Amino acid sequence: MDEMDLMKKLSDVPSPSPAAYDRARAALRTAMGEPVTAVVRPRRWFSWPRAGVAAVGAAAVAAAVVVGTTGGGVPAGPSPEAAAPVVGSPLVKLASEVKAAAALPGDASLVISTKTAPDNSQHVYYTLYTDRGQVFKGDSAQTLADSVNRNDDQAQPYDAKVMAAARQAANGDVEQARIAMITAANNALGVGLSPAEAERAWADAQAEVAETFRRLGKEVPAPRPRPTGEELENRINNHLWSNATYALFVGAANAEVRAGVLELLATIEQVTVGETDVDGRRALTITADPAILGGNASAVLTLDADNGLPLRDEVFPAPNSPQPSEYAVVHYNSSRVTLADVAAGTI
Repeated sequence: MDEMDLMKKLSDVPSPSPAAYDRARAALRTAMGEPVTAVVRPRRWFSWPRAGVAAVGAAAVAAAVVVGTTGGGVPAGPSPEAAAPVVGSPLVKLASEVKAAAALPGDASLVISTKTAPDNSQHVYYTLYTDRGQVFKGDSAQTLADSVNRNDDQAQPYDAKVMAAARQAANGDVEQARIAMITAANNALGVGLSPAEAERAWADAQAEVAETFRRLGKEVPAPRPRPTGEELENRINNHLWSNATYALFVGAANAEVRAGVLELLATIEQVTVGETDVDGRRALTITADPAILGGNASAVLTLDADNGLPLRDEVFPAPNSPQPSEYAVVHYNSSRVTLADVAAGTI
């Protein structure tokens, strides 16, 4: 079960804003006990009218478990799920170039995303990630400035964890960073745990899901067995992809975060890298196979080939899926800024 499955069961609610959905998404990952185990980005575009505010309500009810289930560090132990970066991967090469480049001025990463909904309406959203770990958001430069001036820091423990995992990868400890990124929301899948500990972690997560439904007065879904084999591998890679790209879409203009995300994406076997051209710029395409996205779609992340900054994120329906997702796209514009300029409304 993932957050989209939960939201389908919570439909009698008014329409939310895209910003409200994004704030609720991270909270739901832990409240659900199993973060992002199916295609999220394609479905969320088409769930705004009814499902999104249900997510906000569920996140509020489940506040006690928001992004805190994992506890401290990642437990030691056998980790057959770990993988090394692909030797010679263009992503590893680009990560090295990003780390070696001269530091840009500023004390924060600004990412402006433009989301195109099925009716072709566009939703612009501003996310500011400061070098001190604060996160400010708004749907315009002015509302972002207002958020900064109110000191409305919306960073969650989840944000700190994904950013720390990215930095850990950038600084060379890719194997441990991979585990940390996979388990940033929780460790329901038991990555890095003994078999007995993994089963307990899964059972605890299922119990949290049941409690969330009970608190909402909804029918409690039947518990599901912990996945194994290829299904487990696909879900682990799904969590890695989703958590790492979340870090990128918030902290893209932070070179250390960006380099670490590139290193981590290079460890996913079901990811392929190609080249394209975007408005005259050389770009890399990073394609996530439908197998790690619930089978309903593939995701294509396009990055500037010279600096690794995200340009767009697309979802393409899987033609053989019984419930294929619809096409969706987000465009990104990332830059280094100063918090003072944002507060003054001069970005």
